[in-house]
Amino acid sequence: MDNALKKYLQDILTAIEEIEGFFDGQAKSFDAFYSDLRLRRAVERDIEIIGEAMNRILKTDKDIRITNSRKIVDARNYIIHGYDSLSADILWSMVMNHLPTLKSEVSALLQ
Repeated sequence: MDNALKKYLQDILTAIEEIEGFFDGQAKSFDAFYSDLRLRRAVERDIEIIGEAMNRILKTDKDIRITNSRKIVDARNYIIHGYDSLSADILWSMVMNHLPTLKSEVSALLQ
């Protein structure tokens, strides 16, 4: 694995860990997430970073074994270009349902 690919994978892992850190000391509840605009914006930004890093990874290695790699890039594009229709529900679903799998896969690739 080349150094650029490792860097992009590390960027994804760092962004996921940042998102996890935003919830330190508090329960992961949708209501708390929904009511905290700063938290939602921070999560949006880290998902943008994850999507951009994944886009760069796919340009380097389109066969990388990461579940839904293309959908991760699509999520980034949706956040950036569909900002006016992005709902907190979508972000919450990404955090709760998709980031744990992505973290596991990226960590395994980095080892």
